[in-house]
Amino acid sequence: MRIETSGGPAEVELDRPGRNKPTFLLVLTHGSGGGVDAKDLLAVRDSAVALGGAVALVTQPYRVAGRRAPGKAEAQDAAWLEIIAALRKKVRGVPVIQGGRSNGARVACRTARAAKVRGVLALSFPLHPPGKPEKSRRDELLAPADIEVIVVNGARDPFGIPDAADATEVHVIAGQAHSYRAGFEDIVAAVTPWLERWSTT
Repeated sequence: MRIETSGGPAEVELDRPGRNKPTFLLVLTHGSGGGVDAKDLLAVRDSAVALGGAVALVTQPYRVAGRRAPGKAEAQDAAWLEIIAALRKKVRGVPVIQGGRSNGARVACRTARAAKVRGVLALSFPLHPPGKPEKSRRDELLAPADIEVIVVNGARDPFGIPDAADATEVHVIAGQAHSYRAGFEDIVAAVTPWLERWSTT
């Protein structure tokens, strides 16, 4: 489906748990130059649907328009909030959680309070630019202080790894860098217990 936003149209793939009413809605998005076909996003989607959730994979407006860079954070965040509002009308009456990988994780953290979501899943959260730990983005990760945030990063991520105190949960996937080439079963094992909380809410 397409959702019109102030930043242009977004594209959304919405998966539901068969004929049953979903118990939660998980909204996920991609990194800066990537897409929603990233294997970690798909692994999380499959786990969430198996637990009874509806999952929306969102291609943000700048990627629909063919750009690799998201542009100004304010405009990106505004469009994201419009997407969440539209999806709430599609899947009503359930807890909403949101997340993404890399830049998508930043958006999910920055907008969590304004979107009034129950939790945030941050995959490969880019704590700082490679080789520049002094330019920390920790304040974005800590922004939704009253919202459950789970972080899953690779142990060899050049963008850094958040500390345990930076989120409700931090999981580190051995041997993996920023873009996962393996370890998807470990990602699912880390995320599934967290998702189960929403499937029984």
